Amino acid sequence: MGMPARPSASRRSTGPRKRREPRSPVPPAEVSLYEATVLEPESTLERQAFYQAGLAGQDASSVTFRQCRFRGADLSECRLDQVAFSDCLVTDSSWANLRADGGDMSRVRLAQSRMTGVTWANGGLRDVTVTGCRVDLSAWRMTTFDAVSFEDCNLQGADFTNADLRGVAFRGCDLTGAVFHHASMEGTRFRGCTLAGVGDISSWRGAVVHHEDLISLSYGLAQAAGIRIEE
Repeated sequence: MGMPARPSASRRSTGPRKRREPRSPVPPAEVSLYEATVLEPESTLERQAFYQAGLAGQDASSVTFRQCRFRGADLSECRLDQVAFSDCLVTDSSWANLRADGGDMSRVRLAQSRMTGVTWANGGLRDVTVTGCRVDLSAWRMTTFDAVSFEDCNLQGADFTNADLRGVAFRGCDLTGAVFHHASMEGTRFRGCTLAGVGDISSWRGAVVHHEDLISLSYGLAQAAGIRIEE
């Protein structure tokens, strides 16, 4: 089952969201190996193990993954609009160029996976941890994040335009060239991150940045303030 409908960007509440760590996925009692080669639209897959599954290029909307395990699974180039992941673990897998408009994740952990070019627009993430992943050139426009942690991830060039990031912590991430145009960032936390060339510093009002990260952020702050830097 997916998450509740999210408010539009114009009707979101304001102010920082109460900070909490993401809840862990609820583990299944047991899993069955998924052996099919096709994802059926509007299907529900529960307690399935996608080990070394080759599912690249699938086009299936409204698929629900519940208490599933992905290890070495290839979902690259898939189109999975309105997809829902709940209580899932994803490791050593590829989501490169996966498109999931309106998708939801709830109590999901992703680790050591390739998510380059993921498009997750107008979606929702709640209780999600992304660790040691390549998430560069990804797009999260108009997506709402609640209790989400990005740790040691490559997020170069990621696009968070109009996203609600008030429930996000970025730790040890490379955000070089990331875009935050009109994002909601009250309470968004940054620690040990590379912030060179990030766009739209004016959206960072209320963000919490560790003092050691200010050096890489300083050029963007100066540009936003109209300060010319002379070499």
